Amino acid sequence: MQRLFATTLLLLPGLLLADEVYLKDDSKPPEEKVYRGEVRGNVEFEGTYFFENPLFEGQSNSDLSIAAEPEYIYEWNRGDDIFTFKPFYRYDQRDDERSHGDIRELSWIHAADDWELLAGVGKVFWGVTEAVHLVDIINQTDTVENIDGEEKLGQPMLDLSLIRDWGVVDLFVLPYFRERTFPSSDGRPRFAIPILTDDALYESSSEQHHVDLAARWSNSIGEWDIGVSYFYGTTREPTFVILPENIDPATGTVSGANPLYEIISQPSIDVQGIFGSWLWKLEAYHRSGQGDSFAAAAGGFEYTFVGVGESAIDVGVISEYLYDGRDDEVGAAVIRPGVAFSTSPFQNDLVLGTRIAFNDAQSSEILMVAIMDLDGHGQTYSVEASRRFGNDWVFALEGNAFGNVPENTSLASFRKDSNIRLKFTRYF
Repeated sequence: MQRLFATTLLLLPGLLLADEVYLKDDSKPPEEKVYRGEVRGNVEFEGTYFFENPLFEGQSNSDLSIAAEPEYIYEWNRGDDIFTFKPFYRYDQRDDERSHGDIRELSWIHAADDWELLAGVGKVFWGVTEAVHLVDIINQTDTVENIDGEEKLGQPMLDLSLIRDWGVVDLFVLPYFRERTFPSSDGRPRFAIPILTDDALYESSSEQHHVDLAARWSNSIGEWDIGVSYFYGTTREPTFVILPENIDPATGTVSGANPLYEIISQPSIDVQGIFGSWLWKLEAYHRSGQGDSFAAAAGGFEYTFVGVGESAIDVGVISEYLYDGRDDEVGAAVIRPGVAFSTSPFQNDLVLGTRIAFNDAQSSEILMVAIMDLDGHGQTYSVEASRRFGNDWVFALEGNAFGNVPENTSLASFRKDSNIRLKFTRYF
């Protein structure tokens, strides 16, 4: 992937220069028209401040970074063929692992009357709930970007979409696996035990070259949007194994944990219904192949008060419930040499939140969410706010806080990592 990233960067100037040659010619018949490309994207300046002193040596209370995500789009054949190239790179002041590049998209899409084909590196999103996206399994999570799971790595794929009156069927072939990113020992937040990303373990002897398969049917029926999916292949969510050679026999100190990527089978469903001001949501899956089979689900509603106080402001009230059949305790009874363990944090949790849309010219928005563990394993709080300045700048604020987190749970490593993050993004 790094070699492909570098090669494409070398080819990009040629693509941009070639673009100047081809202009839309209205004198030609539609089938002969060509279209020039478009370059757009953004540059982001980010600063993070942590309110408490770090839990681990080498961490800092502040961090600065800069990221760029340009995008080149070229259309031809009356817009039925589209080429997209979207690289990404971030330089981080503290964390060497967060200083990283990726190809988010490098794809060709051909659209016909009742089918579409995407070939290359792409991004696919499945899901409807606010707090977690359980069924979103095609792309790998870019954890060094944000621990909320929203950022994804580009995924090599073939995606054939069959468009029918009774719904859309997507068939995926995923020929190469992307490993999850994790912060370095200097990164913050990070897990207490360093993750040995260079020594990942695989169930399949093909390792990253195992060919994964997925299929999805989606349709809108009345007020309901429904998606039914199936995935077979390398899990995007690793478990972890501590090998005996990574344990100091004299002190019992663990030097690192190896991520383990197993082969899983996962059917899933996501449903969303709109009834006036009510928005009902559900995501659920059943997974086998990663230890004991288990199920996970997230569901709830969002109700919107439109035009509060005869103003332009809309206020949404969010409530969801999160369930996961795995245990979120990761104490000594669970972490044993050679035994895989999970770090899934949301087993029995209640989500409460509010979304405020000011509906002004600056597209100002605020989202506040609290996740409360009903088993007494702590709470997490988050806030996201954004506002546009002029035509090209967006200011965003993100905050995360952790409260009453026991030391034997998967969130224990983050209990001192309450923070605020400011982002200034220039779009072009």
